[in-house]
Amino acid sequence: MPDQTDRLERLVAAEGGAESVTDRIQRLDDLEDALPPVEAHVELLSVLASETRYRIVQLLDATEDDLAVAELDAILGASESAISHALGRLVDQDLVERRRSGKWVYYDTTPRAEEILAALAGVGEE
Repeated sequence: MPDQTDRLERLVAAEGGAESVTDRIQRLDDLEDALPPVEAHVELLSVLASETRYRIVQLLDATEDDLAVAELDAILGASESAISHALGRLVDQDLVERRRSGKWVYYDTTPRAEEILAALAGVGEE
């Protein structure tokens, strides 16, 4: 911490403000304490960082019907095992919900997933 304190002392001195280094450190600590824990966000972003999982969420959101693993397999060309594993991770993050009908399980996006996709809409497009 001495290196960080030295840099803060130089910054505060260069700004010429009335704030002391101790006050600045306290303000920065308060800022960090006010932020929510990042672990849940990192896990969510990690789940969506997989191209297959992200594509599944997009596909489920784009259709008005729920889709079964066999249908996702036909679209994505991935194995049913890989799709089932991906869906399990998406369900764990409350991005996808499942519904059983007879011997088939159908999947759809949750409102949480829809909000995330809406927030990402247009990112990277110009």
